[in-house]
Amino acid sequence: MNWYCVHTRPRKESRIEAHLVERLGLETYFPRLKRQKTIRRVPRVVIGPLFPRYLFCRCDLAQHYRAVRGANDVIGIVSFGGAPAIVNDGLVEGLKQWAGDAVDVITLRPGLRQGDRVEITDGSMRGLQAVFLSDLNDRERVAVVLSILERDVQLTINRWQIERVD
Repeated sequence: MNWYCVHTRPRKESRIEAHLVERLGLETYFPRLKRQKTIRRVPRVVIGPLFPRYLFCRCDLAQHYRAVRGANDVIGIVSFGGAPAIVNDGLVEGLKQWAGDAVDVITLRPGLRQGDRVEITDGSMRGLQAVFLSDLNDRERVAVVLSILERDVQLTINRWQIERVD
């Protein structure tokens, strides 16, 4: 039995995963990403698919190809040259280790280092650029240095209010 990547209709990954597990008795892996996002100026924790419209399924294609391919909301099995592509076991295991918990949710934490340029994305200073100084002890707040009127000002701000500028 090999891992395959199943292509789904938009926002139907969970429904197809449940179908494959409950009805067909197949092993699936549907990694999700947990991240902080500002929606209508309100910070929220959002959990969505790591790979939108795709999930992994372990099966014997000789037995289950038609059942998987014919399921409602399945577009197909990712193929190359007309043959379904086998996903390396190491890739799926690596994703599972990265997620590190039973619900397969990967938490995205921005890895900022001292000196990184950031942009303030929310609040009264929105749109201004600053330099990341340090994490504060509660990990939700950070210190940045903002240059205003030729002066450097140290500012304490919520982590979710900044984004790295490349």
